[in-house]
Order: sequence, then structure tokens, then C-alpha cells
Amino acid sequence: MEEALVKKIDAFFTQFKYQKYKKGEILIRADDDPTGIFYLKKGTVKEYAISKKGDEVVVNIFKPASFFPMSWAINNTYNRYYFEATSDVEIWKTPREKAVEYIKNEPDVLFNLLSRLYKGTDGLLTRMTYLMSGNAYARLIAELLIYAKRFGNGQNVVDVQIAEKDLAAQSGMTRETVSREMKILKDKGLVVVRKNILAITDLEKLEDELTDGA
Repeated sequence: MEEALVKKIDAFFTQFKYQKYKKGEILIRADDDPTGIFYLKKGTVKEYAISKKGDEVVVNIFKPASFFPMSWAINNTYNRYYFEATSDVEIWKTPREKAVEYIKNEPDVLFNLLSRLYKGTDGLLTRMTYLMSGNAYARLIAELLIYAKRFGNGQNVVDVQIAEKDLAAQSGMTRETVSREMKILKDKGLVVVRKNILAITDLEKLEDELTDGA
């Protein structure tokens, strides 16, 4: 997001209530009516559901300058998801009506929101495609590509901070399956893992691995 636009959005949201959450704390619970629109200034927040089996299913991860939950704000959609801090976070909470009015009156903010929404939709469609038709190896690669493009630095070599358990939750696979398929990627030299930092050594080669029929 352009710096000028971030400053503009900051100027609006930081008029309201400032809050901090520790890693692991819940901002919004499933089935609860949200108390406002959360503007994320620092840290990351995951949006997830709990399956009938009790598994966590991650549907989105928010990074700074995001505001949520917008489906509830705009469409009055019933909230079925948990929103949990995946690091220490700083947010400003804005009354729903004021946030919606602001977005309606600021075309550049609305356009940016739509742009991010479509990027997220593309990621979900990619995930669905490989959930339905891909093997575990392809599903893991697809998830890594989604995450790299969302949180990477735009370079061919990308460092992402994500644990195998989180990859499992996002891809719908078990942690054991993710570990097995990750070993294949490591053996091929496509990823390197140091502590909790996963380095994709060549993003283009990883994309080729997927499109060549992984």
C-alpha cells in the first residue's frame, strides 16, 4: 500500500479507541457480534473457523493497514469466525457506522479495499482448486505461494515467518503431512528452514514446480 494512502487511513482510524492484544488473544469470537471495525497497525491477526472435528481452519491472515470484519460492516453478515492475534498487535477500534461512512466517501480507500479483497479472493480460489484436485505436495506449494505473495518482499527469494502447524491449518492437511511434503521441497533446494523462518530460495522455480504438475 502506498505510504500516502497509509497515512490517510491512519489519520482517520487513529481518532478512535486504541487497544493492544498479546499473541494468542482473541479479538472477536465466532458467533459474537463484533464491537466495531478493527484497524490493524502492528502485528498480524488470523481469521479462522473450527471444524466439526475440532480442527482450526484458517481462512485469512491480516497484516498492518488492514481493517476488519468488513463483510459484517457492509453486508451485516453473521460472524462465524474467530479473529486471533498471531503476534502482539496494536489496533484502533472504530464504530461500524463511522468506518462505513468513511469508506463510502473516500474512493481511493474503497479502491484499495477492493484491490485487497480481490487478491484475497484469488488466493482462496487457488487454495480451493488444489484442495479439490491437487495432491498434498501441490496443496503445500500453493499455500506457500499464497503466503509469499501476500507477505513477501516482492523479490524472487522470499523469507516468511510461518510454522508447519499454521501451514497445516491453512491448507487443510495434518501437520505430519506438511512435514513430509516439506522435506521434499527441502531436498529439492526450493525451501530452507531456519528456526521459524522459511526461506523460499527461488519463487519462480517453486511456481514452476506447481504448474509442471506437482
